[in-house]
Amino acid sequence: MKKRNYRLFMKLLRESAGWFSGAALLTVLSVFLGFLTPAVLAEVLDHVLGGQPTRMPGFIAQWMDAMGGREYLRGNLWLPGVALVAISLLNGVSSFLRGRWTAQGAEKSARTLRDGMYAHLQELPFSYHTQAATGDLVQRCTTDVDTVRRFLSMNMLSAVEAVMMVAIALALMLPISARITLVSLIIMPALFLFAWFFFRLIIKAFRQADEQDGVLTTVLQENLTGVRVVRAFGQAQKEVEKYEEQNAKTRDKFSKLSWLDAIYWSAGDLMGMAQTLLTLLFCLSEVRAGRITVGDLVVFTSYVGMLLWPVRNLGRILSMGGRTMVSLERIDEVLRQKEEEDLPGAVTPELKGDIVFDRVTFRYDGGADILKDLSFTVKAGQTVAILGATGSGKSTIALLLQRLYAPQSGTITLSGHDIKTIARKHLRRRVGLVLQEPFLYSKTIYDNLRMAAPDATREQVLAAAEDAQALEFIEQSDKGWDTLVGERGVTLSGGQKQRAAIARTLLKDSDILIFDDSLSAVDTETDARIREALRRRSRGVTTLIISHRVLTLRQADLILVLEDGRVRDQGSHEELIARPGLYQRIHRIQAGLEDELGLEDRAAEGSLA
Repeated sequence: MKKRNYRLFMKLLRESAGWFSGAALLTVLSVFLGFLTPAVLAEVLDHVLGGQPTRMPGFIAQWMDAMGGREYLRGNLWLPGVALVAISLLNGVSSFLRGRWTAQGAEKSARTLRDGMYAHLQELPFSYHTQAATGDLVQRCTTDVDTVRRFLSMNMLSAVEAVMMVAIALALMLPISARITLVSLIIMPALFLFAWFFFRLIIKAFRQADEQDGVLTTVLQENLTGVRVVRAFGQAQKEVEKYEEQNAKTRDKFSKLSWLDAIYWSAGDLMGMAQTLLTLLFCLSEVRAGRITVGDLVVFTSYVGMLLWPVRNLGRILSMGGRTMVSLERIDEVLRQKEEEDLPGAVTPELKGDIVFDRVTFRYDGGADILKDLSFTVKAGQTVAILGATGSGKSTIALLLQRLYAPQSGTITLSGHDIKTIARKHLRRRVGLVLQEPFLYSKTIYDNLRMAAPDATREQVLAAAEDAQALEFIEQSDKGWDTLVGERGVTLSGGQKQRAAIARTLLKDSDILIFDDSLSAVDTETDARIREALRRRSRGVTTLIISHRVLTLRQADLILVLEDGRVRDQGSHEELIARPGLYQRIHRIQAGLEDELGLEDRAAEGSLA
């Protein structure tokens, strides 16, 4: 087990040390009780019925003599029977409590591991989540954690039990007959070597199967998430074929695991039975020669099974241990990822001042520069619009302002503070961001809006919805505010989702508001009403509006035109349409489309008249 994996495993054990310690003690007790049954039978056959010397410890022999000795027991054979029943009952209670305590400890450790994984994922950089496969992360947080849980619950104490059984069996068998004990160990080396070889195979096979299971989970997750796109493009059959292909690969990987298990247990059973038969034949020859008693025969044939079973079970322990090692390694790969960190002495200021980009250059990993020496200033309380072609860096500006990424060079200051010195959580609470494709949870509309401000009153939620022009469609929904929106808001239209997301962001009472093309799915009339409400509501709030729609931008205090990662032009709407450039061209195109649509509407009205 790798050092980091070992530390993680020991941390999980310490988390439930009380439960596992108690279960370990009960395991030792169960092993001792298991050896008592053949010992009692041998005592009855040899001492009570056969007249041989007792093999009981001195204090038990004295107690038996005080009761009347061998003759008394011979006349009351029900007493050994009661003893055997008592041993079985005590062993049953011990096994029950051991299973319960082990399960309690395993579940507690698994819960700690799941909670730790989930909390850690929340603190990882945004760049990590953009590169990681969601389905694979889900598989690590569920299946891999469950593999660890099963090992803690079902296999860990089996190793303790196996060591105890071998040690006690040897300690009891050697004084009776060293020759038979050695005969009983003939196949042991082969079983150990076979178990170790099997362990090496199972680790490799399980890692391949586990990784393939993650691929299958990713395919399923992507299909269910993108079900609208799949249906819209008629790709259902293609998706079925893709899933079947990955499912077949997963089947093959796990079938290989099953074959390995089957081969091991079959071969182990064969060797174990051969060893038992060999021991039995040798014991019979020793009884015939008078070197051991019938009681010794009972002891050896019982103990040889107890000696062989732990060694055979070692393969199962190693199998699950190998799977657990792989799962711990995959879990640890996530836990090793460095969390987002603030600089020492990070500040939490008000962010009502200017926003300044000073010679900012940014590129995504391995890509070309998206922003190139970008410089501009947004005055406190201003509404600034940003227009640019696809790939010009508009959305990147929004991501940088929430420190989801950091620029390679240059500085960004908010209210005079370098953005790197501002505590991340404080920054993201004070900078509200509405995306073009907002994410809604599978909850009611009311719960989705209120999650941005859990302490908001119903009146505040209603006011935010009204300003976002969402109140009408909410109240007209089947269950009003209690309407479930479905996973990712699938039951709402694009415009409804955008308006709900705007209302949710308005509830944050942010110092800075960023609308990243978040009005693209609403009609122009609703767009105008939302912008008017935002002007009333957001006085004193610095607002950035990113859009391709000139109508959305025209009333901004300042419009920035981005081309190739730089500000190519800036000014008011009137200034920009008066001089040649990208803004003027886009304005003419969109104005021409609006005129054309207006003529078509009037023509349609005339034909109806």
